[in-house]
Amino acid sequence: MTLNDVLRSLRHTLNINEIKLVEIIRLANYDVDRALINSYLKKEEEEGYEECSHTVMAHFLDGLIYYKRGKDENRPIPPIELPVTNNIILKKLRVAFELKDTDIVALIEKCGLRVSKAELNAFFRSPVHRNYRECGDQFLRNLLKGLTP
Repeated sequence: MTLNDVLRSLRHTLNINEIKLVEIIRLANYDVDRALINSYLKKEEEEGYEECSHTVMAHFLDGLIYYKRGKDENRPIPPIELPVTNNIILKKLRVAFELKDTDIVALIEKCGLRVSKAELNAFFRSPVHRNYRECGDQFLRNLLKGLTP
């Protein structure tokens, strides 16, 4: 799954426009203009398409957390994690949408897949942990699909 796909999917899930996407990214103290966001939202075959950078996606995900949960001015902004992997996207979505393990399992089952809590927890582990597991595109795609109202 490309970062552009994730951005388009979350835009659809949140039912927001390009202006709101720019505002969400700016919540994470990163400046981006509407024209650039518009080029990220285009399909690959469309003229003006541009690949979403890991930096923009990382700031969007952090901004999404602030947008959904509020920003605590007393806490410092955490450093961005690059490159943005499916596991990082999954972690940030869990925080932004305040999802518990049972919520994620239910969203995935809604799309016809099954995942155990142990398998799910492997996605949230550190990459150096022996039980770490990479989050696949299909799992992330189905989670995003499950989040869509």
